[in-house]
Amino acid sequence: MKKIIVRLRERSYGIKIAPGSIGRIGALARETLGESATRAVIVTNERLDKLYGIRARRALEEAGFTAHRFLIGDGERFKTLRSAESLVTFLIERRIERSDVIVALGGGVVGDLAGFAAAVYLRGIRIVEVPTTLLAQIDSSVGGKTGVNHRLGKNLIGAFHQPSLVVIDPETLHTLPLRELRSGLYEAIKYGVISDAPLFHRIARRIDLLNSFDADELAHLIASCCSIKAAVVSRDEREAGSRKMLNFGHTVGHALEAVTKYRRFRHGEAVGHGMRAAARIAERLDLLEPGDRAAIDDAIARVGPLPPAKTIALDAIISAMSHDKKTEAGRTSFVLPVEIGRVVVKSDVPPRVLRSALKDAFA
Repeated sequence: MKKIIVRLRERSYGIKIAPGSIGRIGALARETLGESATRAVIVTNERLDKLYGIRARRALEEAGFTAHRFLIGDGERFKTLRSAESLVTFLIERRIERSDVIVALGGGVVGDLAGFAAAVYLRGIRIVEVPTTLLAQIDSSVGGKTGVNHRLGKNLIGAFHQPSLVVIDPETLHTLPLRELRSGLYEAIKYGVISDAPLFHRIARRIDLLNSFDADELAHLIASCCSIKAAVVSRDEREAGSRKMLNFGHTVGHALEAVTKYRRFRHGEAVGHGMRAAARIAERLDLLEPGDRAAIDDAIARVGPLPPAKTIALDAIISAMSHDKKTEAGRTSFVLPVEIGRVVVKSDVPPRVLRSALKDAFA
């Protein structure tokens, strides 16, 4: 079992990565939480419950937990305050106490929603993240960002609430549709661009292996991305400084998700478009060499085709960006690459540069 620590003093926690670890989540949770937790609420969706629900409940019950189950809809459009309220009502009705635990079994939607409910219920109860998609395993399950969407923007309602434990079972990736795997691979490219050039080039060289679900290559990717994120979060838990680099591609990506009502794009696909746009902004501002911009484009293209965005009105996208949670003093911030492995944050992008970059990126 590979173990990575997110170091946050009293809020430090482990990321444990091992094949078959869903069958061990009870023992791992008990080891982390101690004997005070008696009930566990598994938050998942119907498809994942059919795949892993019985195994997860058995593992928790064998470790002495009374296991409950709460199902949510599958997709970003279900990550709402209404869904969160339904989950909180479920917790109240079952008299879940602060010493108990929520187990988020699923992708980013499940993890974000369950984490938000954990943050606000009784002013905070413990949560164990068990991510089942590549994107959740390398990104959203780590770092304590929780939230739900609003019709005007993604993740505008949320809280920082660190998990007690993250359990990653790479075997869950074998049940992913290829499109979901690719969504995670776009996000993985982000990590290479922002801080790890060797990782970027390894991903670019080995896309075919990754797209064919090669176990060794995926294990290396998961551990590498988690290590990067753990280091960033340990330095800047609440995104006051260096953690902002993790938003590369997300300013435009979140806007695309919002204007299409979270139905056209997987999150990683929207980020893929956002990275292409950010690279073009950087190139137009003479921050990024054309060769590096082309390398970013090529890596994204090799993962697979992105759903088209050229029919979406630029004014709608730019308007949605103005509601982004990363906006400061009325100015939209962009994470822009200056070379493969290094980025800067800029909030003074001229409108003509932004429009030109978006039009080119979506063509």
